[in-house]
Amino acid sequence: MISSEAVPFSKSGGLADVVGALTPVLKKGGNDARIFVPAYNTPVEEAGEAVCSFSVPMLEREEKVEIRAKKVKGTTYLFLCHPYFNERKGIYGDTSFEPYADNFERFSLFCKAAILMCKELKWKPDILHCHDWTSGLLPYFLRSAGPFFADTKTVFTIHNLAYQGTFSRMDWLLCGERPDEKCFWDGRVNMLRTGLIYSDYITTVSPTYAQEIQTTAQGCGMEDILVARRKYLKGIVNGIDTKDWSPSKDALIPYHFTMSNLKGKAKLKAEIQKQFNLPAAPDVPIFAMISRLASQKGFDALLPVLENLVREERLQFVIIGTGDASLENGLKEMASRNDNLSVNIMFSNKAAHLVEAGSDFFLMPSRYEPCGLNQLYSLRYGTIPIARRTGGLADTIVDVDEHPQDGTGLLFDDLTPEEIVRNIRRAVELYNRPGFDRIIKRAMDQDFSWETSAEEYMTVYRKLQKKHKGKKA
Repeated sequence: MISSEAVPFSKSGGLADVVGALTPVLKKGGNDARIFVPAYNTPVEEAGEAVCSFSVPMLEREEKVEIRAKKVKGTTYLFLCHPYFNERKGIYGDTSFEPYADNFERFSLFCKAAILMCKELKWKPDILHCHDWTSGLLPYFLRSAGPFFADTKTVFTIHNLAYQGTFSRMDWLLCGERPDEKCFWDGRVNMLRTGLIYSDYITTVSPTYAQEIQTTAQGCGMEDILVARRKYLKGIVNGIDTKDWSPSKDALIPYHFTMSNLKGKAKLKAEIQKQFNLPAAPDVPIFAMISRLASQKGFDALLPVLENLVREERLQFVIIGTGDASLENGLKEMASRNDNLSVNIMFSNKAAHLVEAGSDFFLMPSRYEPCGLNQLYSLRYGTIPIARRTGGLADTIVDVDEHPQDGTGLLFDDLTPEEIVRNIRRAVELYNRPGFDRIIKRAMDQDFSWETSAEEYMTVYRKLQKKHKGKKA
């Protein structure tokens, strides 16, 4: 696994969760699966046990790197140590709004170091599984890496096509490699496009998103490549770590519950109201959002109607997240006027677990959502998701009105303020309808563990190996 982030060591989004949770399941299935990730904001001597050191050739110079390793629950994390990472505060920038100016150099070094580390350790992976734009140059570099990698195939996973790693054309010189014209798009280096073109297989994080990104509406300019390579493109829904996200065992929540006994969920609801300064009201539904505050997440459609909703409907709202300053300010001002709206500009894993577990509904009015993890966490805890029918949301939620016997949530198609209002009201009606507990239990009964998804990845890996052996024969 070649990734710029992986829990529990580094995280800016769902990518870290996927890599950190998928790899141990692959290992449990009998694979020698390891994670290669930079060591951020950490003294080298604290980054783990020394493994090896070597030089990476860049433009007219050699960059000395060291590889250190740690094991977490049997999974080996191989850390790239270099001042570009160890001496930096953040993953992509000091803040999420200010990327480092030398990110091309940082992550081209990262890609080259991954290849050279395998040679140094004399370890020949069958698959180098690259994640998102930060590892996009690796499949291209591998083509000139020599006979050592003759049997190695590359898989490239798109977690969010909108983030492509684009840089000045001149920046390419910094990596010290001869480029192909296909590595450029619209006059700039495009690291994600390079990964799409030169990898042996492409995956993304839900079947619906795999279809959506082949259109001009959601292809982000890459639809031509994705359509051309559709035979080598597969959508695989993310799983979740069912040990960390478990209503009966979650270490981050004070009360637990099961499908047969939901009393703990009611206690958690009271705890949310207490911790987030909401009125104590056990019979009022709590709607939650834990999200980046951005238009992609539908906040621009929610904001115009949120205040009327919290004033006109008998409900409570909890929002946790950080993001666009104007959205942050607008939400905070609104919360100051309404005691049933709690807005919390923060990132807290503990708060996320509490709110996921104790709320009644979870709102995700996303413009696009490659997979989404929050709806999976919500289902796990019987917190009914309300979502726009896009990407992984469409693949993992079954609408309760369209499928009364199998429904697990509420889906809508148009991202408009009117549709958000209609579906919030639909949820309030559902909450007060006899049999709401049955929907909660049905949601909790869904299986989104990583075992199923890991087997789909293994099918891709085996297909690549079989294809290679067939050519060799």
